[in-house]
Amino acid sequence: MAGVPADPSVLHPVPGQPRVVLLKPLVTSPLIEVGEFSYYDDADDPTSFETRNVLYHYGPEKLVIGKFCALGEGVRFIMNGANHRLDGPSTFPFPIMGGSWAEHVDLVTGLPGRGDTVVGNDVWLGYGAMVMPGVRIGHGAIVASGSVVVDDVPDYGVVGGNPARLIRRRYSDEDVVRLLALAWWDWPLPHLTEHLRTIMSGGIDALAAAAPGRR
Repeated sequence: MAGVPADPSVLHPVPGQPRVVLLKPLVTSPLIEVGEFSYYDDADDPTSFETRNVLYHYGPEKLVIGKFCALGEGVRFIMNGANHRLDGPSTFPFPIMGGSWAEHVDLVTGLPGRGDTVVGNDVWLGYGAMVMPGVRIGHGAIVASGSVVVDDVPDYGVVGGNPARLIRRRYSDEDVVRLLALAWWDWPLPHLTEHLRTIMSGGIDALAAAAPGRR
């Protein structure tokens, strides 16, 4: 018999560890979407994630983080508001300084961007990783500590470095297709709880055999 599933609405899910917070019950910004059980770990002030870890976020681009993601201390998302003009001799944003310069605010608004920043499900972002605007990180990916992610990361890819490069793929293309079709992160929590050991340490065949509706 499966036990009672964990509660995705609890802010601090790990007893005695206030450094760990679930992001879904923490986040209030309409520009940030987070799936259940994705967490951030920081010994300093994890509850300030929206202001300390999501930077230059003025919109309309969103930050979307899937379910069951693990974000190490110091992970930061640079949003499109950090962009400066690159088409003239100077990149300095004069209009934001006010005075008569403010009349030229159109020079610093509506700069081209890459759209939403999207992190898939079951992604592990290591200590101090930085994700640049408009990047899409695939399901099951791993980003090494200290990496600067400037390009999209494939599903189940492992990347590292500055700029981050693909180090290896966790599974073959065929197995990635199977894993994406199984999408264990969307299983009902009681069923997921029942098959937790398979999800964490089993093979793909075992995962497929455990999928809802296979019995």
